[in-house]
This record gives sequence, structure tokens and C-alpha cells, in this order.
Amino acid sequence: MISLDEAVTARLESHGARFEVLVDPDAALAIKRGDFEGDLEDVIAAEDVFENASRGDRPAEEDLEKVFDTTDPLEIIPEVIKEGEIQITADQRREMQERKRKQLIDTITRNAVNPQMDNAPHPPERIDNALEEAGFTVDPMEPAQQQVDDALDDLRPVIPIRFEEVTMAVQIPAEHAGSAQSKIREFGDLEREEWQADGSWIGVLTFPAGLQNKFYDTVNEHSSGEAETELIKDKDDLNTR
Repeated sequence: MISLDEAVTARLESHGARFEVLVDPDAALAIKRGDFEGDLEDVIAAEDVFENASRGDRPAEEDLEKVFDTTDPLEIIPEVIKEGEIQITADQRREMQERKRKQLIDTITRNAVNPQMDNAPHPPERIDNALEEAGFTVDPMEPAQQQVDDALDDLRPVIPIRFEEVTMAVQIPAEHAGSAQSKIREFGDLEREEWQADGSWIGVLTFPAGLQNKFYDTVNEHSSGEAETELIKDKDDLNTR
């Protein structure tokens, strides 16, 4: 369960009665969209249905039966969320908006590059400032991922930006290969790999271009700076290597 401070109220009025439940705001939106895949008990603040959640008043059981054909809270809660309205305070709205903004900036930073600077990644601060300059308003009620395209449309007149992937080859010396290659695999799609006779590991990965700096840092950290990397500019070259 979540704390009361994290929860918003979903309210449904039907058949002259009011029903309220306390739920995580992002989970409530996912349930409304029909794409919630988690455990309901993990995203509610109370396994209960209220007439007035702030006072703790509960509706009559006959009202529950009349509207939902059950008195089981775990069956009723999703129905209240799907059919009702999500009530959020001004503070909750600001917190949700700020969280979605950070998620949006992180997504753009991970995937976007500056085509005028040899496809160098944009730092998060630059994306943040450009969104501010563009006047882009994050919708707290929509997933950050669904706002990326609109954000990019607003960013392009402000900064040179495009989404790009890179393919990188890396060779890790034998003494670091075991632990380093497992970390490197996490960056993206492993195109190919080879274990050499001397115990070293060679991998070729494709991942979002915005992760290049983090990739280099990870490779250096887990190989004590002894790894070799090469940017593959044409993936067709892989077939001849």
C-alpha cells in the first residue's frame, strides 16, 4: 500500500450515493486508460471504499450492492477509478507535473543528440532550459512518454535536436571482461559478441545516442580505463568484420 500523502481521491457518484477511494495518481490514470498491469493492493492507500474519504465515512452496504453488485473493495475500487473522476489538489498537481517533467527530460536526454555538433548528446540542463524557452507545458495527467513528440516539436525551433541511435564496438581485457560485459549489455541491443582466446570480450551494441557519455563512463569504470571503443558509423560494416 501507499501512504495517504501519496494518494489522490477517485470519486464516483451514482444512484444518489457517493463512493471514494484513495489511490496512487499515476496508477489511477493507468487504470482509467485500461493499461494498468500491477497489483492493485500496491497502489491504494486503503483497502476500503468511502462515502467521504477525508472523514473516513463509509457508504451503506446496500448502496454498494445496488451499484456494484458486490461489497468487495478490491472489486469496487477499480470501478470507482474507471467510471469516476480523479480529484487532485493544487499541490498534488504541481508535484505530478514536476515528476512528469523530469521523466520527459530524462527520456529526451537519453535519446536525443545535437546534429550540429557531431551528434553529441544534449545535457539535461540544456533540454530543461530549452523547454522553458519554448514555453512547453507538461501535462501532469498524461504519461511522459506520450508527450515526447509534442515536446520535440516545440524544441526544434529553439535548439538543433533529433532522436538518434549509435552502434558501438567495445573490447574489454580479460581481467575485467566478466563483470564489465554484464554492465555494458544493459545499454541496448547486443548486435554481436565474441570471446577471444586471451579471455577478452568484444561486443557490438546499438543504443540511444544520448547515452554515449554514460556508456564511456561505464566502460572506463568497469575496465579501469583499459577498454577500447569504436563508433560504428555504418551498421552494414558489421557484416564484413
